[in-house]
Amino acid sequence: MLDIEYLTTKDGEAIAVVIPIELWRQLLPTEEASFEELAEGIEDYCMNKAMNEAANTPLLTRSEALAYLEE
Repeated sequence: MLDIEYLTTKDGEAIAVVIPIELWRQLLPTEEASFEELAEGIEDYCMNKAMNEAANTPLLTRSEALAYLEE
């Protein structure tokens, strides 16, 4: 797992994000990439991560899903 760190002010307000270079290279494979390519890389990374987490989540039965939606 790649840990993302947040730099904060003395009051705890987040002012910057530090990500491991390995993750940065996944998001932005070339140094000449544009901000649009960075945005696409972040979107792809997040979507893949969400899909991987969903695959590890147990499925609810129909009745369990309906009960959850009623809450």
